Amino acid sequence: MCVYRGIQMYLATGSKNRETDTMMSLLGPRDVDTGEVFVNFNQNITSLAVATSGSYSLYSLSSVDSTLDKIYNTKSDDLFLIERLFESSLVAIVSQRAPRKLKVCHFKKQSEICNYSYSNTILAVKLNRERLIVCLEESLYIHNIQDMKVVHTIRDTPCNQLGLCALSSSSEHCYLAYPGSVTAGEVQIFDAINLHAKTMIPAHDTPLAAIAFSPSGTEIATASERGTVIRVFSSQDGSRLFELRRGLKRCVSIVSLSFSTCAEYLVSSSNTETVHIFRLDRSAAENNDHGKQSSDDWMGYSFFRFLSKTVTSYLPTQVTDVFSQGRAFASVTLPEAGVRRMCAITTIQKQLRLLIASQDGYLYVYSIPSIEGAECQLLKRHDLRLDDSYAMDVKGLNSNVCIGGAAGVPSAAAAAAAAAAAAGDGKANEKPGSSSSGGANAGASYASAVKGDEPAGGSSSST
Repeated sequence: MCVYRGIQMYLATGSKNRETDTMMSLLGPRDVDTGEVFVNFNQNITSLAVATSGSYSLYSLSSVDSTLDKIYNTKSDDLFLIERLFESSLVAIVSQRAPRKLKVCHFKKQSEICNYSYSNTILAVKLNRERLIVCLEESLYIHNIQDMKVVHTIRDTPCNQLGLCALSSSSEHCYLAYPGSVTAGEVQIFDAINLHAKTMIPAHDTPLAAIAFSPSGTEIATASERGTVIRVFSSQDGSRLFELRRGLKRCVSIVSLSFSTCAEYLVSSSNTETVHIFRLDRSAAENNDHGKQSSDDWMGYSFFRFLSKTVTSYLPTQVTDVFSQGRAFASVTLPEAGVRRMCAITTIQKQLRLLIASQDGYLYVYSIPSIEGAECQLLKRHDLRLDDSYAMDVKGLNSNVCIGGAAGVPSAAAAAAAAAAAAGDGKANEKPGSSSSGGANAGASYASAVKGDEPAGGSSSST
């Protein structure tokens, strides 16, 4: 079915040129043979996951201005997906050797808690404190994070070859977003707690390339394959809040889109060497909506707005949109184009920082200016491929511990044990005929991993 849809899209849009092929390759898995690394920030930008050939590491970002502290390292199969749950001990990983299998691990205990196999390649995994989402090409599995049971499956989604999806990090507004069409930039918002579709947002004319929720989950940013305009919508009613112009260059693919942890900024990276930072001035937007205007503003910005409204009333819609779109607050120019980069803005030691983790193995740390148009200053460049003398000396993951099998069919003993451990009674009620691999210890291990209350390096018993 997906191949047929792909043929339809190809016939409708024509053949792709080399530049488009390069853009698409940026969105795929890393190329181990060329030395590329996998990089990914956790939900609140306190740690960075890095996978190189034959190993993966977790780094703390608390002192990234000067040092990059490695908090965990282990040998493993080549990985192309790693997701850590906030500052907890729980990590979800997918290897290139077994791309249909999800492993959930307690990294401080150096153990595998459970694993699940799916009918197709896992393209994305998303976590928050309530849900774990597994994205396949034409379906999405929603797991309860407390016991890993599948609570809902969204089947027959539009063909999603890149695994494009987003999960809000908020438990209060626990929303899932994914493409609603293969031919247009529609975003489907799904309530992952109450398990029903919330709204469909017609965000762009062309298919989606990137989506990201704000920290509160109440806003969602979107970019299309065209890559020139980024829009921000309310995730609750679908209303458009901001429209931001990244540029006019064609065939630009937005690779990374992220709100700052304070929700006042939005950062994007693409297949070009430029990273754009947008400031989301909500007070200005409210004032503009109310039409507030002082009498002495006619020689300034208000006069420009008045003139632009008058002139654009005679111009095509495509031209008038340019007048109303916000521009980048600041930008960074990196040494090379064509490199996949994940970007984030967070506060580190009371200072706002732009973090850029690139697939060629570097983490850049920039200060963000307080004045619009000023340059971001490079503070530090970390080489993620170098060994850290402070890395923990740990053993490989225990691959003998295995709970569960096919997607949605976890070990009943493990699920009951995890639920019991979370509830505090510590008992496992095993069902007749079910697998009991792991037992109560696995359940308690899972509960402690989710809570994040296990002391660093602990590997004997759960708290």
